[in-house]
Amino acid sequence: MTQSVSQQHDLVQILFEQQFQRSAEIVCHAPGRVNLIGDHTDYNDGFVLPAAINYGTTIAASKRKDNIVKVYAHDCEKQISEFSLNEIEFDEQMMWSNYVKGSLQALLKNFPDINGANLVVSGNVPQGAGLSSSASFEIAILKTFTQLYQLDLDGVTAALMGQQAENNFVGCNCGIMDQLISAMGQQGHAMLLDCKDLSFEDAPIPDDLSLFIVNSNVKRGLVDSEYNLRREQCEKVAKYFDATALRDVTLAQLNSAKEQLEPVLFKRARHVISENERAVATLKALKANDIALISVAMRASHISLRDDFEVTTKEMDGLVEMIDEVLGDKGGVRMTGGGFGGCVVALVPSNLVTQVNDVVIKQYESQFDLKPSIYLCTATQGAFR
Repeated sequence: MTQSVSQQHDLVQILFEQQFQRSAEIVCHAPGRVNLIGDHTDYNDGFVLPAAINYGTTIAASKRKDNIVKVYAHDCEKQISEFSLNEIEFDEQMMWSNYVKGSLQALLKNFPDINGANLVVSGNVPQGAGLSSSASFEIAILKTFTQLYQLDLDGVTAALMGQQAENNFVGCNCGIMDQLISAMGQQGHAMLLDCKDLSFEDAPIPDDLSLFIVNSNVKRGLVDSEYNLRREQCEKVAKYFDATALRDVTLAQLNSAKEQLEPVLFKRARHVISENERAVATLKALKANDIALISVAMRASHISLRDDFEVTTKEMDGLVEMIDEVLGDKGGVRMTGGGFGGCVVALVPSNLVTQVNDVVIKQYESQFDLKPSIYLCTATQGAFR
């Protein structure tokens, strides 16, 4: 059974006392996220529709008078990383520590006078599942230092710092979505984020719908996967149209250039452009409580990710099919995240949760020889909201 946020809160305080023989000054939390629709649109300046979830990273912390940062990572084999803010270097041995270092390197550019800290970190976002354990970690670090040192840092700027850490320090070309929803999510809502200008609009998730997430437990690694290749392919098409990003290309323009583009590039771009339209349509459907329309959009999104963007796996496709059979037009289901493994997300009416749960448990392992991990989530508040 995964720990609740309040249990995590208690745990890091106890661990902090054990590690540092004193009580922590503060405890901070930043949530993970699930993306309801709009995948691989974020780095194309497009639209995404994520929700922050009640799984995340919790940090107990106290200030230090020197420039040393000492981090005890309870879930990473109880490892301890210690470094100076004056010498932040990439660590090949303890990869997790690079999220701390990268975030603080970005923070120091705006706030060069901060001192170090003692930190105890624990998280319950499943790693490598596409629920954004890394962004949750980055935003938790930034929130911790903001609170410790009373910094004037807003959520959007913190999100940009977290993205900078991941792009420039860790080496993964992620978009801004993960960090922004972790910082700025609203309880009970999904957020339509415009990745071009970082404006966002919240839409209520109907009370009757649960966020039902299934980890396929097909392991994935974004940094060394084909994620960066997909990004390059999208950029090639944008360049062909002399556009800054695919956001500025219409479906009509793309279709008119079909003969001139390599077939694989055409498909990649068609996914992104149509996915943007689906994300905007889903926001409107949520506001109107139009579940049938949400169902259609999520199904179309999954097919597009499977056939045009080619980032699903047979296991994820199987999960979507078995859940879709139960839901019909009463809910929606699709893969979520970067792909190549990870999770599927479903919006499931309360009266069908047990049935969907039973189908997944009964069918998934027998078909694919893998045990699924199921998370029944609620949309929660961001760290800076």
